[in-house]
Amino acid sequence: MLFYISRRLVWTIVVLLAVLFITFAVFYLLPDGDPALRFAGKQPTPQELALIRHRLHLDKAWYIEFGYFVKNFATGDSHGWPGLGDDYGSYTSVRSEIIQYAPTTLFLVGGAATIWLTLGVSIGVLSAIKRRTIIDRLAMGFALFGISAPVFWLGLVGSYVFWLKLHWVGSSGYEPLSRGVGVWFSHLILPWIVLSLLFIAVYARMTRNTLLETLGEDYIRTARAKGVPERTVIFKHALRSTLIPIATLFGLDVALLIGGAIITETVFNLHGLGWLAITSVQGQDLPTVLGVVLCTATSVAVMNLVVDILYAFLDPRIRYQ
Repeated sequence: MLFYISRRLVWTIVVLLAVLFITFAVFYLLPDGDPALRFAGKQPTPQELALIRHRLHLDKAWYIEFGYFVKNFATGDSHGWPGLGDDYGSYTSVRSEIIQYAPTTLFLVGGAATIWLTLGVSIGVLSAIKRRTIIDRLAMGFALFGISAPVFWLGLVGSYVFWLKLHWVGSSGYEPLSRGVGVWFSHLILPWIVLSLLFIAVYARMTRNTLLETLGEDYIRTARAKGVPERTVIFKHALRSTLIPIATLFGLDVALLIGGAIITETVFNLHGLGWLAITSVQGQDLPTVLGVVLCTATSVAVMNLVVDILYAFLDPRIRYQ
């Protein structure tokens, strides 16, 4: 197991370098990819452009700049480790910006993931057990609604009804925990629900279909023939195998959303990593773009490793030698 984890970590570093290299190359090869023009005024002179490019560390070939970025990341810069450079617009540390905006995204994704995993799996199991009954039809109808309803529409309707009319939740925007748990919770409960509805629907349908397929396996029929209680058959034998594809999907969904739940953050005015990514792309802010891309790629790689290790606990037949 330790050798497997070590090998995966090495490949993770290779993948991260490849992702950063591609991002760097795309930024420099775009036709309008010169951020120096943003700060040079309407009619800059060549000397002014050269001075700005030097200040932004853009006066060398892109592959040389990439080497400097990797070196600073590995060894740290004036702001500490990891060295991510300075924001082009405000000349503040990209590292400090990510630390500032990451808690909003982490709290948003963590709360929504807890809701959609719990309710999605529970609804899927209930629907499979009550197959072809009114409960099954209601559950799949809810899943169809969750998949079909756009996130931005749900967010706007939810804000109008529960904030503007009923005053059950806080206004848009993020409030830190230092303001109180109640205030923090009231500002996040609606984004949690809106973000989780789509995933609840997907997880409910996947759990139902996978569990029904598992219940038709030979070892399930054998367990029933031996007189094993139905509850034990479903929750100890069948559901354990069903959770393997669910774990795969869950790890990937959470990892990608850590890079920014852009639509949800925009609708509810939550300044997280998604908002930071959008503003940095619009402003051609390469260091900030690289910082967000690095967070997303790292979360995907780490979550995939965690899911692979979790397989061994969900299915005893899986062993990593």
